[in-house]
Amino acid sequence: MTSFWSWYITLLSLGTIAALVWLLLATRKGQRNESTEETVGHSYDGIEEYDNPLPRWWFMLFVGTVVFALGYLVLYPGLGNWKGVLPGYEDGWTQVKEWEREMNRADEQYGPLFAKFASMPVEEVAQDPQALKMGGRLFASNCSVCHGSDAKGAYGFPNLTDHDWLWGGEPETIKTTIMEGRQATMPGWVNVIGEDGIRHVAGYVLSLSGREAPEGINVDIEQGQKIFASTCVACHGAEGKGTQAMGAPDLTDNVWLYGSSFGQVQQTLRYGRNGRMPAQKDILGNDKVHLLAAYVYSLSQQPEN
Repeated sequence: MTSFWSWYITLLSLGTIAALVWLLLATRKGQRNESTEETVGHSYDGIEEYDNPLPRWWFMLFVGTVVFALGYLVLYPGLGNWKGVLPGYEDGWTQVKEWEREMNRADEQYGPLFAKFASMPVEEVAQDPQALKMGGRLFASNCSVCHGSDAKGAYGFPNLTDHDWLWGGEPETIKTTIMEGRQATMPGWVNVIGEDGIRHVAGYVLSLSGREAPEGINVDIEQGQKIFASTCVACHGAEGKGTQAMGAPDLTDNVWLYGSSFGQVQQTLRYGRNGRMPAQKDILGNDKVHLLAAYVYSLSQQPEN
């Protein structure tokens, strides 16, 4: 900031406070000292105002705001290029510096504990009650918005408490998923196989998990199987059991990320799907991701109800 604008802001701020102090004292000086039944001489809708002095406690509130304003301007940046004299902020306080100080204090306090768990295998960390509490808080802060507070997922977001894993449920695989993120792409096929092909493949895909298309809909399962064999096996395999290395789901079970109705399956085939799991390595770092991976791993190790 140039010297001109620095002085401009400084004089404007201090001048405004000085003017308010003068106004406060001037109006206080002109008031009577005792209460009275006299009014100020005007009426509004039959209501008149007594000509009584401002209560002392109210006046002191005004004085307090002025003292607070001056103290704030001395401690914190605000008057042009003035950096403030707040202890610990030689170059001036900023919200970024405050956040950095809080993070440094947290790292000093909890860093050794994170490092301790990071040196242990994920499976072992997943059995430590203290680690699971810490991992649960990390999950609530960073993952629950998509997977839910109970980790059971939602439409388009996987359930993390079952044994169905798109990319694999081994401890190190889970950690890799959290660290690096995942990008799954299901292309749309309507421009390749047409609406009839979409209908037939949807019927065949439902049959893989023991379902059938609604009555009255013309579905050729054999034709759907032929189209599936030529367009879908590269990802889902010849038997439709999926490929974890590609994030392609198993179509023979009862776990459906985007719904299992005939209409929803057609929608998936027609327009495709794009699922993205954001990488957390630059947000949480390795030690916290290690704890989080252990917590997520523990969710699928609990006995099913």
